[in-house]
Formats: sequence, C-alpha cells, structure tokens
Amino acid sequence: MSVLALCGGVGGAKLAQGLYRALPPDSLTVVVNTGDDFDHLGLRICPDLDTVLYTLGGLADPVRGWGRQDETWNFMEAIRGLGGESWFQLGDRDLALHVERTGHLRDGGTLTAFIARAARQFGIAAQILPMSDDDVRTMVTTEEGTLVFQRYFVERRCAPVVKALEFVGAAFARPAAALDRVAADPALRAIVICPSNPYLSIDPILAVPGMRRLLEQAAVPVIAVSPLIGGQAVKGPTAKIMAELGIPAATAAIAAHYRPLIDGLLIDQTDAADAEGLGIPVAVARTLMRDEDDRLRLAHEALAFADRLRAGGARRGGRTTTLTGRSA
Repeated sequence: MSVLALCGGVGGAKLAQGLYRALPPDSLTVVVNTGDDFDHLGLRICPDLDTVLYTLGGLADPVRGWGRQDETWNFMEAIRGLGGESWFQLGDRDLALHVERTGHLRDGGTLTAFIARAARQFGIAAQILPMSDDDVRTMVTTEEGTLVFQRYFVERRCAPVVKALEFVGAAFARPAAALDRVAADPALRAIVICPSNPYLSIDPILAVPGMRRLLEQAAVPVIAVSPLIGGQAVKGPTAKIMAELGIPAATAAIAAHYRPLIDGLLIDQTDAADAEGLGIPVAVARTLMRDEDDRLRLAHEALAFADRLRAGGARRGGRTTTLTGRSA
C-alpha cells in the first residue's frame, strides 16, 4: 500500500527517509514545500526539495544536516574573493543541481519534471513532488521589515522577531498535477504530515488551493508528527516563531493548528502527559531521530498509528475521537 507524506526541511526529510525504508521503494509520494525557493547568483535554489533529494538518495551531509556529503567550497571562496554575496552557501557538488534546474526552467520545463529526473539520477524510486509548479514565496514580516524567507532564515539566522508570515502567490498556485491520482489511489494507506515546522514548511503547502480539501476529503487516516519535544524544536526556529506569534510552544497548540485536517497526532514520550484533552487521538513514541534506525523506527510507529486509526474508525468524517491508544 502507498503513503503520501507532506514535508519540508531537515526534520521532515528524516522521517521521509524512514518511510522510504519502511515501505516498498515505489510506494511513497513526498510533497515538498517550495515556499523557501528563491533566485540567488542567477540560479534557482530549492532548499527543501534538494534536502529531500539528497536525503532519500543517500547523499546528504550527516554532519551539517544540509547539502551534499563530501562537499568542497571553491566556488564560494571565489565569490567571496570578488566581493559577491556569500551569505548563502552553495557547495561545488551542490551547484550541479542548481545549474541544471535553472537551465531546465529557463527552457520552459517544469519543476516537477526536473525533480523527477533528478530523483531517477539519484536512484530514488519514491515520487518527490514540489507542492506546485507555480511560484510561491514565503515572506517573513519582522520588526526590521519584510524579508524573503532565506534572508530571514540564513542571512539573519532567524534573529528578527517575527510578526507575520505570508505566502505570496499561493492563492493563484495550482497543486502538483499528480496529487489527485495519488490521493484517489485505492492502495493509499495513510497521509503523514512530517515533523517539519508547521508555520514555515507545512503551511505554505496547505496555502495552495486544493491542498486542504485533499486532506479533508481523504479516505485514509491523516496523521501529523509533532515537531516539538518538551516544548522545544529539535532543530530550527519553530518554538521561537510560535512564541513571537503569541502561540504557546506546546502539544496543544500543534494539535489545534492541525486539528481540522488530521485524524491523529503522534507526540514524543516526553510530552505524554499532554495527550489527554487534545480532542483528537494521540499516539506516544520516541520522536527524536538521531540516526537512520531512529528514522525507520518512527516511520513504523507512524504507520502503525495510522493503521490503528483506520481499524478503529476514528475518522474526521464524523469527527470521531474515541481512539486514544498509545504506543510506547
């Protein structure tokens, strides 16, 4: 049976890799955030898509957590020597992907087609889909003004206080064309929202018209894995952004954010006491993914949770929330 996952960034890519290992290789579809995409040094950069490609292809740098392993930086050193913009690091190996993608798009090709080609070249059997072939850009309104996401995230290292987030172009974007077929597949087992930042990585996907409806009308369980452990994010600014937007960095806030769309929430065992009173079924597991074995284990936990929801009839169709079993 097949699985559809929504993700963005390093945390989401880790669980996507776990799902890829837990399932038959060609039965996973990953829809990836493209709100982080931007043009830099004349090249189209797609950070989340590339992270998923490198992670599923076994090419990701395990130390930095982003980019390619065995990377060199001669290009960036030359850029710095010319006084160019060097705040966003592009490794020599990484450049190949950006150059090829930029040429493909310039010649009229779609991002979906390029990612499919790159996935084949990397030996990836899973289907990796940009959330849309249309441009959507995450803009961060801060106390210092409005910043393109990568300026906020990389150049400013998330330092400015966030006031609001906007996904420019989302209202006019069309979801990935293959999604209707994936969602209608009678072999679809579950939809999994990976432990990515809900506000920066998942919300841009959900802002594309039709994406929320796809989850709302899904005939299979939709589960989310919380990105928080003990009120903190493992990596990235999730907790900081929540605090600045006036949202408690707590399990209840994650549940409330996703509740209209999901059938269940998988949380870390550290937060087990928060499981009661969330209004949705909850499963408890170790969600910290230190290595590939952890990623595979968490993927099995997520799939087992979805299977229990399906067997127990706890579906959003009737807002049934009677299933409250936990997994250790």
